Amino acid sequence: MSTISTAVEARRRRVVLLGATGSIGVQCCDVISRFPALFELVGVAAGSDVAGLSSVVQRFGVRRSALVSPPPGEVLPPGMGSGVEAVCELAAMECEVVCVAIPGAAALLPTLAALDAGRTIATATKEVLVMAGEMVRARAAATGARILPVDSEHSALWQCLRGERADSVSRLVLTASGGPFRERDPATFATVTVEEALRHPTWTMGPKVTIDSATMMNKGLEIIEAHFLFDVAYAQIGAVIHPRSIVHSFVEFIDGAVVAQLGVPDMRVPIALAIADGRRLPGIAAPARLTDGAALEFFEVDAARFPAVGLARSAGERGGIVPAVLNAANEVAVAAFLERRIGYDAIVSLVGDAVGAVANVTDPSLGDVLDADAWARRFTSERIGGAVTSA
Repeated sequence: MSTISTAVEARRRRVVLLGATGSIGVQCCDVISRFPALFELVGVAAGSDVAGLSSVVQRFGVRRSALVSPPPGEVLPPGMGSGVEAVCELAAMECEVVCVAIPGAAALLPTLAALDAGRTIATATKEVLVMAGEMVRARAAATGARILPVDSEHSALWQCLRGERADSVSRLVLTASGGPFRERDPATFATVTVEEALRHPTWTMGPKVTIDSATMMNKGLEIIEAHFLFDVAYAQIGAVIHPRSIVHSFVEFIDGAVVAQLGVPDMRVPIALAIADGRRLPGIAAPARLTDGAALEFFEVDAARFPAVGLARSAGERGGIVPAVLNAANEVAVAAFLERRIGYDAIVSLVGDAVGAVANVTDPSLGDVLDADAWARRFTSERIGGAVTSA
């Protein structure tokens, strides 16, 4: 097989990276640096890490950069913008792909700005589709923009579905490692420490998504994301526990065939596939060793141990502003746990309280979604007894 040749490329793919200093952003930069003939980083944004973003700017010679919320009083380098509006301007700039890796609800407005400009989105931020899936799809349809998945599970489904007819799909099945507490007695969840919850058995991720993996809220959010990415009914989307994280997801077809995507747990594989628009690049990761003798085991999700999955599925089926409330309440609760203000066992309970208390608004506007997000943060923070946690 031939290797990548610069002669094949008429022009390097220009990439705007939102969330350049986080786990996904760092790995995206690694992919870009390994293929300088294929990619050009033309814009970068981060949350509040001035030094980290400045380092990326210098390393790649990026001309445009912005911070969502720079530290108060911090003097920014010349040319570095600040605020959500500046990040939205970056997201809409001329490029081939915008990689969205800003965590949580903060990614919503920049994603919408990129879609309104007709940009292709490579999204690692599942919360955007959870909060406003119908709106995101409508904005993409209006401009012809495309949304490509970076999450390993959704990338796996995308790969399994390529070339298949939509009416041939029976079910999408997301896999989950089960996190660090797959076999722990739920009666002991009240004593779980932050350090234990952050000790993921197979993946290296940021703190928020690592906690979501422990509660399996991440799988619930991914069910909602899969519904919008692939236009598949919730009844046709399932989840199973697969501790080794080698099978990243699979698709069941109407003829009984099952197609799965396998690989080592390395986020650079789905990142590279998305920013290269589905093209496979050589040497991104070592292939999985399927002859090592280790079994590929799968287990049903224990609803009593992981109630977050059912809670999220129910929120998705209700639709309207309920998924936005689910997401915001979860962000606040996870932040409070990481700050050691609540116990691990309180996270899903707090989210359930918010979802149960909200009065739904169907066919919500952007204002409705943002209002729901703010309401859920206030509601959950009041339950916790602390200040409102920002996105």
